[in-house]
Amino acid sequence: MQIRNPIFRRALALSVPMMIQNGITNAVGLVDHVMVGSLGTEAMTAVSIVGQLIFVFNLAIFGGLSGPGIYGAQFYGQGNTEGIRNSFRMKVKISFFCLIAGLAVFLTCGRGLIGLYLHGESEEVDPALTVTYGMQYLNIMLFGLLPFAVTQIYAGTLRETGESVKPMTAGIVSVAADIVLNYLLIYGKFGCPRLGVRGAAVATVIARFLEAGVLILWVSGKRSRSRYPFLSGVWRSLKIPADLTRRMLKKSLPIFCNEFLWAGGLAALTQCYSTRGLHIVSGMNISNALCNLLNVVFVALGAAVGILIGQELGAGQYAQAKRDSFSLTWFTGLLCVGLTVILAALSGVFPLLYDTTDHVRHLAQMFILVTALFFPVQGILNSLYFTLRSGGKTLVTFLFDSMFSWAVTLPLALMLCFLTELPVIAVYAIVQAVDIVKIIIGAVLIRKGIWISNLAAETAE
Repeated sequence: MQIRNPIFRRALALSVPMMIQNGITNAVGLVDHVMVGSLGTEAMTAVSIVGQLIFVFNLAIFGGLSGPGIYGAQFYGQGNTEGIRNSFRMKVKISFFCLIAGLAVFLTCGRGLIGLYLHGESEEVDPALTVTYGMQYLNIMLFGLLPFAVTQIYAGTLRETGESVKPMTAGIVSVAADIVLNYLLIYGKFGCPRLGVRGAAVATVIARFLEAGVLILWVSGKRSRSRYPFLSGVWRSLKIPADLTRRMLKKSLPIFCNEFLWAGGLAALTQCYSTRGLHIVSGMNISNALCNLLNVVFVALGAAVGILIGQELGAGQYAQAKRDSFSLTWFTGLLCVGLTVILAALSGVFPLLYDTTDHVRHLAQMFILVTALFFPVQGILNSLYFTLRSGGKTLVTFLFDSMFSWAVTLPLALMLCFLTELPVIAVYAIVQAVDIVKIIIGAVLIRKGIWISNLAAETAE
């Protein structure tokens, strides 16, 4: 099928490498999950809980770097190399702060955070053993926070300048190593020690260091420095003009808070569902392992939307940016309809890969079906969010995204879980359906054009 609209071709050219990279990464995560799942329900649940906690840190990094990233995309559209260099330096400073804060929280509160998910009752899951496995996994995974942050600094800046193949390739190398190491270290194959849950963590940490190393070496060559001039001298100094620092921090803080609170709200939702029984968490973990494999499509497209619309805003093409934002939003939603069909087809087969009870498998199947039904909703929402963010209206996105989650979605889930006898699947479906309201709000905001802003021109002035 020929895609005639040039913005669709540009979006796919930018997002497909990201889809491949994230898809392969999530596929490895899925393989890891299945491997760990063969060790028992407790091991699978522990790794999934810690994974969700690490996910909060990852989104904090993502949110913190997104503010400078908005400037980076617009500076690139403007042709401002020094501006891109300064956005890179700001990412380094923000990442260092997030890394220190994340380590402090996990080292002091790790056991308590894992325990938040284990207050429900279940004959199928041993809470004490789950906490033990969780701490084993967490203590090793902390070593992977640094290379993850470094990778995001380089990969994000490259994507803002239209380069997504190099981050994809580094990710593929990392993923290949992760698959092999997981098999060797979880099961103790070919003379390697049988480390179980610890082996999964060691493999992931090594893979993250490898990914960061490959990416840094690749962009440090002479050809890369000439192709990406912003990298020349970027480490000679981390000084940034004071006015630009204030502007970037002003845009970064709402996004950082948004991503952190959104991830925290997601974790709180899972903890809320867990009050109906620990087997609920196990079922959701199986569902998430599969659904995360396919949501890379709308996640990558959303990132591409933010970059492309940001470049158009930086070039002063406001009317075109508004038209393209709507076109890309519905294009994303249409692609997600196909993902719904794929997920529905796999819902009854995928849970059979896990060594768990029939009850947990049935719950996993139902969670997959409900998630699949609302995949187009999530795809459209993701595109709307990145469009609003592309113009630097980060306070608007903060209110639109995380505040909605904490003010509407989470209270609704709490009331349904504690004040009704509705089955947990029904509660989950109702909570997912509330996001339709966000689509209406987002469409109105974009149509009004309040998000349109040329940050690069304002900085130059």
